[in-house]
Amino acid sequence: MDAADARAGSDEVAVLIPAAGRGRRLGGRPKQFRVLGEHPVLVQVLLSFERHPAVGHAVVAAPKDRVAEVTDRVRAEGLGVLTAVVGGGDNRQASVRHALRAVPDPVNRVLVHDAARPFVAAAQVTAVLQAVRTDGAASLAVPVADTLRRGDGDRFGDTVSREDLHRMQTPQGFRRQWLEQAHRHASSADVTATDDVALVQRMDHDVVPVAGSRRNFKITTPDDWMLAQQLWPAWKDAPERFRLSSSAST
Repeated sequence: MDAADARAGSDEVAVLIPAAGRGRRLGGRPKQFRVLGEHPVLVQVLLSFERHPAVGHAVVAAPKDRVAEVTDRVRAEGLGVLTAVVGGGDNRQASVRHALRAVPDPVNRVLVHDAARPFVAAAQVTAVLQAVRTDGAASLAVPVADTLRRGDGDRFGDTVSREDLHRMQTPQGFRRQWLEQAHRHASSADVTATDDVALVQRMDHDVVPVAGSRRNFKITTPDDWMLAQQLWPAWKDAPERFRLSSSAST
């Protein structure tokens, strides 16, 4: 996918960014609003999609009491990709559902990306979009490399085979109709899932894996925040941050 082809279809692609979390595991200021480099993490995430020519719209789901504040802060960055900031829900799933309602009519492919995952590479976004075009649903994922073992009280229990296990990442991408259908069904059936892949799979749709990167981690804990600060100076101007295609995964 070259830049001209991507830009031609940009009005058909939107990214939803659920950013209404309170960041209790990290503590203090919510992670999406902490400054990383010269901007809040949320803005750094939006800048990655701003520079991707295939993405024409971004909808942010912010805390309900901070919608105006977040709108003003993001608008001040002059981000043309921003379509709307909406009030989020009580959990990630509800925030994605609220953001979906603000997606413009021409959009037929929707990405969902974590607000606290600023190390996504443009080539990974491209790969997910291409997979959605051909297969309908896709997600970045990384095969599990560590040994997995259940806990049994204060002792280790059984070892779990890591064969065919993946750590899920974002963006996750879907045909718009599939994602809307999945959220309607989950809402009516009172089903809650930790990501959108699970909801779409409940509708009997296959979701294909796309190679992710260990670098594309989600800032969740104090150690994650420390690591993000250490990595950011090298990442902010790295060519792979905005390069649309890649011959190898990292």
